[in-house]
Amino acid sequence: MLGNPGRGKTHMAIGLALEACSLGMNVLVKNAASLSTELFEAKDNYVLGKLEKRILKADLLVLDEMGYVSFDRYQSGLLFKVIADRSKRDSVIVTTNLPFSEWAILFENTAMVAAMVDRLTFQSHILDMNGQPYRLEQAKKQKR
Repeated sequence: MLGNPGRGKTHMAIGLALEACSLGMNVLVKNAASLSTELFEAKDNYVLGKLEKRILKADLLVLDEMGYVSFDRYQSGLLFKVIADRSKRDSVIVTTNLPFSEWAILFENTAMVAAMVDRLTFQSHILDMNGQPYRLEQAKKQKR
């Protein structure tokens, strides 16, 4: 889900996650920056394998807010591994305010960005959710 801030990407992703839960699926919802920090700390504490197994058990992984925070080389590699491990196996929903062409500013390795985008977009549905923020539209309506 790609689009400007305030367009309902997180709201829609959580709605899909709740529907998946109601169908008995195992769902994991994580802020992308928080997950990268959690992965990095797990690596430092020698429990990365355990965390990766927990992530892989999820039928659906929602990575929210990819694009607000940049990732260092280690965080980038850990996030890439999560996405690569899920590729062709399990579902991933990513919400982002940046077009894929700008993801190079988030990650230090442009080759890895290309591989990550390739894995995320293969057999996927890309929702372009650009437009005026809903909150701004609501504020304008309330002033009338």
